Amino acid sequence: MRIDIKKTKVYPFDELSEEAKETAVEKLWDINVNYEWWNSVYDDAENVGIKIVEFDIGRGNFCRGHFTNSAEDVAKAIIANHGDTCETYKTAESFLAEYYEKKAGHETDLDAMSPDETPLHEEFEDTGLYGDMVNEFQHFILEDYRILLTKEYEYLSSEETIIDTIKTNDYEFTEDGELYS
Repeated sequence: MRIDIKKTKVYPFDELSEEAKETAVEKLWDINVNYEWWNSVYDDAENVGIKIVEFDIGRGNFCRGHFTNSAEDVAKAIIANHGDTCETYKTAESFLAEYYEKKAGHETDLDAMSPDETPLHEEFEDTGLYGDMVNEFQHFILEDYRILLTKEYEYLSSEETIIDTIKTNDYEFTEDGELYS
């Protein structure tokens, strides 16, 4: 029987040469995105009444989903929970302004009588105009979420964030920048 014991010098990230640091970052490029990194964005969407079912921030460049609440409730939840500088906030605010304007105009029209003097009583939500507004709002809000997903991915895979993760977790490396395990 033979026992072979090897000694390896290991270094924290800050003690590596610049070349070894580059190697370490390059090898760990996916450290922050090799799991379901999008969950926080999905959870945010769910909290305001949107179910994201799939997305692609690569070649396809899309975000698909649907409202789980009424468009008005989704917009109100976004206004209540997102900051006013967020694109989702601006999209929701724009939808609500148009929605209330069109609904008020429709209700004024409801006061009119048909030629046979019976009241017109179609609800605004039952009109094609409302359906078009909801579809447009859903399209734009999902586009806002696609952009949020893209920004989140870019942030998590940035060199600065990779280095922060390495340092936070006290990873150690061999002299050439290979992760020591």
